[in-house]
Amino acid sequence: MVGAMVHQLMKGATIEEIKAAGAESWYTDHDKATWPGIGTGVPFTAAYIMSKGDPIADLVEDMAAEEKARATYEHLIDLADDPDVIDPLRWLREREVVHFQRFGEILNKIYEWKDSKKYY
Repeated sequence: MVGAMVHQLMKGATIEEIKAAGAESWYTDHDKATWPGIGTGVPFTAAYIMSKGDPIADLVEDMAAEEKARATYEHLIDLADDPDVIDPLRWLREREVVHFQRFGEILNKIYEWKDSKKYY
């Protein structure tokens, strides 16, 4: 969704507007296309996705990722002034909050199971 918003915002931008926004290096490498990366231009890599194989460690990692995404959406909302951009960012932010809560519920169930007496 964020990529779609970037595309919509850039598709009609003139070269002068791109320069005024400080996006010349983006335009040089990607024209007005979206590209998976962080704000400083570092590309996305699967190395960002952590997996230990332990349900507790993996769920805590997932919860941290949801909180990082929530914070990023909040920062984008702070920077935005267009309601057509802010509204979907708010929706995405709330989705991250719900994901964090659901992962927390699963984590609690894993702890309950781990602490329960096993009958084999």
